[in-house]
Amino acid sequence: MTVQINGTPYVVEVEDVRGRPIIAVVDGERFEVWPEADVAAPTSRTVALSPGGLRGARAATSVGPQPAPQVRRTDVVSAPLPGVVRTIAVREGTTVSAGQELCVIEAMKMKNAIHAPRDGRIAAVHVTAGQHVRHGDALVTYAE
Repeated sequence: MTVQINGTPYVVEVEDVRGRPIIAVVDGERFEVWPEADVAAPTSRTVALSPGGLRGARAATSVGPQPAPQVRRTDVVSAPLPGVVRTIAVREGTTVSAGQELCVIEAMKMKNAIHAPRDGRIAAVHVTAGQHVRHGDALVTYAE
């Protein structure tokens, strides 16, 4: 979809609005959105996402100061599920492309490749092969 903010159009792709965080790609840049975060609104007009999707969001649009969703660039790649890190395909300083394999996590005898969400350079690898990780644990951090 295209969203216009202060007269500037942005191309926005949104993954599952029921998942947390909500992944949004804005003009090719990936962001995590936490609608439940308690953050002061940067503008006087906010849109609250609801399980009803955009139709529900339109109904929730209001004017006046309200908490806005917290949005941050995904500089940290986190474990999407608990498991054991089996392989690590990158190291500090590695330049990666979006979609490139970063590591493999095994959970319930299934191997799950974890891919780079965007292009960039890896600043740090936070796990080692054989390490148990929980959902949300940091796997790698981007330098920029």
